[in-house]
Amino acid sequence: MSADLSQLVKAYDVRGVVPDQWDESLAELFGAAFVQVTGASAIVTGHDMRPSSPGLSAAFARGAAARGVDVTEIGLCSTDQLYYASGAFDLPGAMFTASHNPAKYNGIKMCRAGAAPVGQDTGLAEIRQLVESWLDSGAPEVSGPTGTITQRDTLEDYAAHLRGLVDLTSIRPLKVVVDAGNGMGGHTVPTVFAGLPLTLVPMYFELDGTFPNHEANPLDPANIVDLQARVREEGADLGIAFDGDADRCFVVDEQGDPVSPSAITALVASRELARNGGSGVIIHNLITSWSVPEVVKENGGTPVRTRVGHSFIKAEMAKAGAIFGGEHSAHYYFKDFWNADTGMLAALHVLAALGGQDGPLSALVAQYDRYVGSGEINSTVDDQQARLAAIRAAYGNQSDLTLDELDGLTVSSADWWFNVRPSNTEPLLRLNAEARDETTMTKVRDEVLGIIRG
Repeated sequence: MSADLSQLVKAYDVRGVVPDQWDESLAELFGAAFVQVTGASAIVTGHDMRPSSPGLSAAFARGAAARGVDVTEIGLCSTDQLYYASGAFDLPGAMFTASHNPAKYNGIKMCRAGAAPVGQDTGLAEIRQLVESWLDSGAPEVSGPTGTITQRDTLEDYAAHLRGLVDLTSIRPLKVVVDAGNGMGGHTVPTVFAGLPLTLVPMYFELDGTFPNHEANPLDPANIVDLQARVREEGADLGIAFDGDADRCFVVDEQGDPVSPSAITALVASRELARNGGSGVIIHNLITSWSVPEVVKENGGTPVRTRVGHSFIKAEMAKAGAIFGGEHSAHYYFKDFWNADTGMLAALHVLAALGGQDGPLSALVAQYDRYVGSGEINSTVDDQQARLAAIRAAYGNQSDLTLDELDGLTVSSADWWFNVRPSNTEPLLRLNAEARDETTMTKVRDEVLGIIRG
């Protein structure tokens, strides 16, 4: 097929509409290019429940095997289950998923051995260049034997690995509602939770890549309404929602109120620091709450602030030898999970923390949720840099403010901060603001939006 790879190859992965933007013939080329760039002699692949995923995954495996590479297919899995296989087998891996995108999309998340990320700067640009050259002139013939393609089930091993990292055997019994959003959480949760002192109330566990009930994106408030109602109706201790490929988890308390990912990051950070003798580096991106570095310091840790995006987090995790990292988007990264993100392990930590004491989740997380945040607000603009320059001009000459440009523009005072970042793929500016009280946050938010949209 003819394909515009500039629209298909993103900053961290491959993602586009099937079959309009890509198909199995292109997936086969990606498989060949992936093994050439990584230099692998063997790889592991997995896929989600989307209708196009099995075919795309099989084509990728054929492309790799044609280059003499042995392929282990683990079949239906969550993205963090694929990372588990990459780490446990020490093999490069490819996961076929478009995460929370609508059903017509599919994609590939790729990693090197040990679940190390493949992004634009770590191999994805070279993979794209190879595929583009082969689309123009045809892929070169390869001599030598074809690699093998074998199947292996890793679900039980993945579940056992996670349960070995968090002790849930002695917690009080908990009732938990889980909304899998017809995604891969419906595949992994029953096995991971099996035998634990949990009463599981499943919602939308049927694997269905057309997402008949709601989008599998729990960061959109519209997609957790059913979960919130069910938690209240059941009198449950908490609710957990997973996204389509189940690498992110979102939590609601016993009243059905959302718990901010920053509060979850702070909670898990405190537990990981305790496991590591009260010391260690914790990574957080620059739009997580002030609560996170505060809690990290209070528990003996060293907070390290980084840019938004999993490739930056994972790189900083490795560089700093960090034990844990968290993002505002409900991605959670663990040293004990090859620095990769796993929503399931974060969920187990929340269950262990809640079940290890007598109070409700709302009271437990209150100590980690100290400020008022705006959430991420997107604005369409004609000129991202001109709007950023206008914000810089408005705040740059005030002596009581600090400005930095680690990622977009961050402006901080003693009582509030905001960050404005340009989207890499759309004409958007993304605003996040936080303050010590609601009135201040609203004032700061509206001032900055006035400049952005002015």
